[in-house]
Amino acid sequence: MALTGRAALLAALGSLPVGIWEPSWTGILAVNAPLALACACDFALAAPVRRLGLTRSGDTSARLGEIADVTLTVTNPSNRPLRAHLRDAWPPSSWQPGTEVAASRHRLTVPPGERRRVTTRLRPTRRGDHQSDRITIRSYGPLGLFARQGSHKVPWTVRVLPPFTSRKHLPSKLARLRELDGRTSVLTRGEGTEFDSLREYVPGDDTRSIDWRATARQTTVAVRTWRPERDRHILLVLDTGRTSAGRVGDVPRLDASMDAALLLATLASRAGDRVDLLAYDRRVRALVQGRTAGDVLPSLVNAMATLEPELIETDARALTATALRVAPRRALIVLLTSLDAAPVEESLLPVLPQLTQRHTVLVASVADPHIAGMAKARGNPDAVYEAAAAAQAQAERHRTAEQLRRHGVTVVDTTPDDLAPALADAYLALKAAGRL
Repeated sequence: MALTGRAALLAALGSLPVGIWEPSWTGILAVNAPLALACACDFALAAPVRRLGLTRSGDTSARLGEIADVTLTVTNPSNRPLRAHLRDAWPPSSWQPGTEVAASRHRLTVPPGERRRVTTRLRPTRRGDHQSDRITIRSYGPLGLFARQGSHKVPWTVRVLPPFTSRKHLPSKLARLRELDGRTSVLTRGEGTEFDSLREYVPGDDTRSIDWRATARQTTVAVRTWRPERDRHILLVLDTGRTSAGRVGDVPRLDASMDAALLLATLASRAGDRVDLLAYDRRVRALVQGRTAGDVLPSLVNAMATLEPELIETDARALTATALRVAPRRALIVLLTSLDAAPVEESLLPVLPQLTQRHTVLVASVADPHIAGMAKARGNPDAVYEAAAAAQAQAERHRTAEQLRRHGVTVVDTTPDDLAPALADAYLALKAAGRL
């Protein structure tokens, strides 16, 4: 089989007659001169790297766990064909572990005066802004013996948004909302504070709902139906202090809180309520106000994308003052924070009356399911010790929750998977009871 290209050249160079060779500069040059000439020619025929034109296009955002495609267009303005290996560098968290090499490296050939596109497929593992790094191109000559190499900066940012995994619960919560709102045949009676309509009495209806004046004008008994009031103000407060950095399962507590906040915000906006967001520890990390129902979810998702837990203690007094400025009139304040005894008793409880005397307050917290598993452990001394420690931790959380309830606060304390639907149920219960 005939050899071609680099292999043929090296074979030919290797067959040069040398005889009994003695080390000398003349001998070295006699052997290496053809190889050096071949490398020089190969270098001269390689397309220049620094003159290449590079532009980007593609996705600018993606949800966590989804794929983002970023396309790089390479233009070769020279009169030599470009044969190149290209590396499109991004932060390590832009790919699943072990897939970076295959995803970031490309081979391409660009004829003179033409352009080609290569696509880098990102699958980020962290929220936030992922910014492209350098593009490194190695241009080879036709023999592959020598190459030119250079780097280019072509900025591009992909914003990785929260995944909103609790969206799957939205249809069932909206169905419950429609029941409260009187828009289905299943009507709740005597709830809410806003009159909706009259209908005919059926056995089992609350007699207190009978409208006697309307009954006197017709031949059947009429009852009033009610619906929850609209245009209530909901303020979601995310605690981004050190307790939000603790990991429960595979995600930080902050991520589970954000997912629950997104479900509640979507549900409340569909109910006609106004939703704002405040993220705070010792300063405002994010603030979303005054968005319309159609714009509130994109605004919240975009604001949450870059939030990260701060390893500092949250200033509850400053948080309370900021929340009161954001919500000067009566509102439902949903505080997504920790139920650890020390932060609540030392920081939150002393300032809680400032919130509860003006607003309805709901505290939601992420519980660790591992502790519940530890509490059931038995069989050996170590397991019994773990069970005792878990029971003590659970008792402290229950005691902290009871202290909050004595101040008139509604408390939701459950695991990450159950937090979002439980928070939505608590909101619907408050709405049905006319407490918003």
